[in-house]
Amino acid sequence: MNIFVGSLPFSIEEADLRESFEAYGAVDSVKIITDKFTGRSKGFGFVEMPSDDEAQKAIDELNGATVQGRAIVVNKSEPKPEGERRSFNSNRGGESRGGYGGGNSRGGDNRGGGDRGGRY
Repeated sequence: MNIFVGSLPFSIEEADLRESFEAYGAVDSVKIITDKFTGRSKGFGFVEMPSDDEAQKAIDELNGATVQGRAIVVNKSEPKPEGERRSFNSNRGGESRGGYGGGNSRGGDNRGGGDRGGRY
């Protein structure tokens, strides 16, 4: 079972989190999510346990428990439905260049006139 663990103290290490869950059974993996730029914890993570019964006992016992002065949130991690995944282009409505009508806001008609001798 994949377990979501939220409201983690920013100072907690994966080894500490693993130890907390190993009290309830075998742990396959532990991952604390970090900011890709700063490397700092985002305050949540995931724990995978092979036994659903042991995982459920860990959820029941650890949800609301205090870890380093913070009450943590522990529940079964449900995968997001495909339609809800965010992509880089979601909710954009096409390309947006912001501001005043796009990137070429110098005025004039930009048709190659002037002293360059261009035609359109």
